[in-house]
Amino acid sequence: MLSPAQFFKCLSDDTRCKLLLLVMEEDELCVCEFSHALNTSQPKISRHLAQLRAAGLLVDRRQGQWVYYSIKPATTHWTHQLLSEFYQVKKDHITQELDRLYSMGDRPQRQKEYC
Repeated sequence: MLSPAQFFKCLSDDTRCKLLLLVMEEDELCVCEFSHALNTSQPKISRHLAQLRAAGLLVDRRQGQWVYYSIKPATTHWTHQLLSEFYQVKKDHITQELDRLYSMGDRPQRQKEYC
């Protein structure tokens, strides 16, 4: 279970903060989209995503060659509440990254999963 110290440690890095904000804005993104939006190398993005996944904040799913990341739905109540408040307060922190993401050509197409 994620402790408050682990949670805030995840948010102590600007890259991880932006990754969380981007995935909260878009619901689901792949590494190439994160990399393009943050103008950062794929290995650095993957390392930070692995830390967020290990902390239990993100989950991933594979679709062909792509791996998509989203917020872990089974987060504790306090984690969900803090993430929601964090997003409301800091979503303006990613305006440049969203502009880069929206201008990205050839974004991977997601297939909807049906029950």
